[in-house]
Amino acid sequence: MPIIEITSLDDERVKAYSSLTEAQLRNRLNPSAGVMIVESPKVIRVALDTGHEPLSLLCERRHIDGDAADIIARCSDIPVYTGSRELLATLTGYTLTRGVLCAMRRPAEKTADEVCLNARRVAVIDGVVDSTNIGAIFRSAAALGIDAVLLTPTSCDPLNRRAIRVSMGSVFLVPWTWIDSPIGDNLRRLDFKTAAMALSDDSIPLNHPDLKQTPRLAIVLGTEGDGLSREAIADADMVVKIPMAHGVDSLNVAAASAVAFWELRTNHITHNS
Repeated sequence: MPIIEITSLDDERVKAYSSLTEAQLRNRLNPSAGVMIVESPKVIRVALDTGHEPLSLLCERRHIDGDAADIIARCSDIPVYTGSRELLATLTGYTLTRGVLCAMRRPAEKTADEVCLNARRVAVIDGVVDSTNIGAIFRSAAALGIDAVLLTPTSCDPLNRRAIRVSMGSVFLVPWTWIDSPIGDNLRRLDFKTAAMALSDDSIPLNHPDLKQTPRLAIVLGTEGDGLSREAIADADMVVKIPMAHGVDSLNVAAASAVAFWELRTNHITHNS
């Protein structure tokens, strides 16, 4: 494997790390050429373990024989670009988390039918644009037994660099894809009932027995500021609220997702030893 010293911010070989926007990396005109940037050794290992194709590594010198050594050994046929911590921080615009980045091929997108084939609980993310919230929702989904995640096109890309890192690689563990509106129509076709997380006059509490007894349930989560649209709420089979104290009316969407996923789980979670 070649170890390549980077001394210039204009080096074309590292433009995926330094100058391409998230939209350019995604490459919607040619999805098969899309790239994602995976940050930190732990998350890179999750991506490799789930079969994602590495293209190159960007690594501080001190990590070549340190935190990144096992990754470099696994990816023996790709280039490793290196330089000082100061240079790489300037190159990427941020200080590297644990000193290692990996450019990887974006996986082919799946259909809703594929990701929901054997699913009993799915999360639907409608218009959530903050990458930190997307990553946190995926981490909760993976930990709390959600079988698949569906996102509307107005939501942040789960393969955004920050979303991947915040999820700690959970975006690689939970099947996901994009879904168009109206959400309810698309999910009823797949035999799901939809539960919109929102405050309304006819909201039922999260612990309502009808929810737990629903064989296939889609939990619909809305935007950070305004929540779900009136159309999305009207389109849902049920509107659900989390009972709260002290006059608090809502939680951050990532926190609300974790509460909902735990309460509505189907009891197939296994404990780590």
